[in-house]
Amino acid sequence: MSRWLAVAGAVVVLAALLVLLPRRTTAPLDYTGPVAGWPHYGNDPGGTRFSPLTQITRDNVEHLEVAWVYRSGDLSDGSQYPRRSSFQATPILFDGTLYFSTPFSRVIALDPETGTERWSHDPRIDRSLRYADNLVSRGVAAWSDSGATGGPCAHRIFFATLDARLLALDAASGEPCPGFGSNEEVDLKVGIGRVDPGEYEVTSPPVVLNGVVVVGSAIGDNRRVDVERGTVRGFDARTGALRWTWDPVPRSPRDPGWKEWTAEGAEKTGAGNAWAPLSADPERGLVFVPTGSAAPDFFGGVRRGSDMYANSVVALRATTGERVWHFQVVHHDLWDYDVASQPTLAVVRRDGQEIPAVIQPTKMGFVFILHRETGEPLFPIEERPVPASDVPGEFAWPTQPFPTHPPPLHPLTLDPERDAFGLTPWDRSRCRALLTSLRYDGIFTPPSLQGTLQYPSMLGGANWGGAAVDEARGLMVLNLSRVASWVRLVPRERFEEVRRQPGFEGQIGRQEGTPYVMVREPIIGSPLDIPCTKPPWGILTAVDLGSGAVRWQVPLGTTRDAAPIPVRFNWGSPTLGGPVVTASGLVVIGASLLDHYLRAFDLETGEERWKGRLPAGGAATPMTYRLRADGRQFVVIAAGGHAGAPGPVGDQLMAFALPEPTRR
Repeated sequence: MSRWLAVAGAVVVLAALLVLLPRRTTAPLDYTGPVAGWPHYGNDPGGTRFSPLTQITRDNVEHLEVAWVYRSGDLSDGSQYPRRSSFQATPILFDGTLYFSTPFSRVIALDPETGTERWSHDPRIDRSLRYADNLVSRGVAAWSDSGATGGPCAHRIFFATLDARLLALDAASGEPCPGFGSNEEVDLKVGIGRVDPGEYEVTSPPVVLNGVVVVGSAIGDNRRVDVERGTVRGFDARTGALRWTWDPVPRSPRDPGWKEWTAEGAEKTGAGNAWAPLSADPERGLVFVPTGSAAPDFFGGVRRGSDMYANSVVALRATTGERVWHFQVVHHDLWDYDVASQPTLAVVRRDGQEIPAVIQPTKMGFVFILHRETGEPLFPIEERPVPASDVPGEFAWPTQPFPTHPPPLHPLTLDPERDAFGLTPWDRSRCRALLTSLRYDGIFTPPSLQGTLQYPSMLGGANWGGAAVDEARGLMVLNLSRVASWVRLVPRERFEEVRRQPGFEGQIGRQEGTPYVMVREPIIGSPLDIPCTKPPWGILTAVDLGSGAVRWQVPLGTTRDAAPIPVRFNWGSPTLGGPVVTASGLVVIGASLLDHYLRAFDLETGEERWKGRLPAGGAATPMTYRLRADGRQFVVIAAGGHAGAPGPVGDQLMAFALPEPTRR
């Protein structure tokens, strides 16, 4: 028996080695097709994440192999610095060079065909500081100065650091641009109220339009009512001078949104900030801003009203900051349902018409499709009654907007008794006991003193990865998480007593300025550390934008790297990061938090056609490019894991391509 086991083991090892070896094919591969770059975070200013490239197809994607790997050295497992790192950047290809940012706010330029470093710039953030959002940065922006006659800084890379400084770097050398801001940088912490160390950051790239650099911010949640203001600002791209500001909390009775607040709430409340990536429409001169919830997330007694313009997609005039229109996706947010995804600007074809649209995914699993020039919905939206709050001092908004098309991409209800999940009867019963102990009346059940089950989770639904759109096919592709969270409000005078009770756990938010301390858990897990709700825990979805119908849905991710042994249950995974689509009919995505793969799916059917192993999770959005007519198409992703997910963190930027063509 032992001999047979040894033989079987040898076969398994040999098979594994064969999988890991670079693959070569004797069948001819077609290396023709167009040449294209990736000049913006979402490829185009509107963030469609669509590439016209066709060299990698549904038929040859199985031959992808690692072309090069670059290691930045910028990673933290939490032992040396207070926070773990999350390498989530999507590089841009600009003027023949690949540019990206690291979790330590370094900007690096690489040769896009070899991965060789050309330069790096270190703004020297304080790595010992405990930043609110761990150590994370999602990318940079580029701009060419049409008024320049050559020389340094005719082409610029704009980047905002984790400690809230705006930099302009010469694209060729990485040197700071002379005359930009004060001492070659702009301090973004000025003019936004009292700033707590490490709590005011920038984690997403700016956008540049009509010579204006537009920047949002990330603000630490649930500390107090009067946190930093979520002001969006436009700066002169040449000088760094402040051109305009727009505050998502209306501070003046002259603002039309003032009537949706009380005077006290409008004066005190902070946040409402745009931490997700922004989008731009150069033709119309508009910037589209996704705003988050006003402070704090889970109690709104001080900010009575609908809290306009928080939790909205807002169109601003790029040159002046004037608000052109807005649409609020959540009224009086009590669930941390930030608008976390980049607004996607695409043309929607309906009834023979081509309509400029804004496609806004949300944490609730709703997708709002709006006219880009007016904000009017392209499909009906219904204001439906939602559960009332039973917390003294809270005034939950009585209705919420529900789009009729597309249909909800996340279930709106959960049966705590029937839908409890576990690998064994023991952990399933533990999950059932927890779920049934919480208040739950469907989506938008307000936080409670008892504890509230939140489904969709405060993580989403959709998150910052956003959507990808193929306009020619009329398809939108979006990844969503399907897990539950819980939140509880504890009267402030009882909090220390409650905290000392056996079994107390959860993340704590002090919510100073309110009567309650918040306790929450973003994912409800079993004693075996798996989600307490039935799988799939993550899905990839394609939606027909013309009709609003769902074309297909498939689980995204497995349990391969979260289980004690490498068992692949195809149950989907919570996801962070997003997809890209190509003209050849591929969807390419990492995003899974429970396994370490980059995957390619058939855009028409949702069939998985290939997956490539990563050294850490691909919790980032990939990108793709091809530089030369005789060159290869590359697919690049940051394999950095995620600070809050199982498994290692990493610093690898990985490029995949078809094998080198045989040259005789």
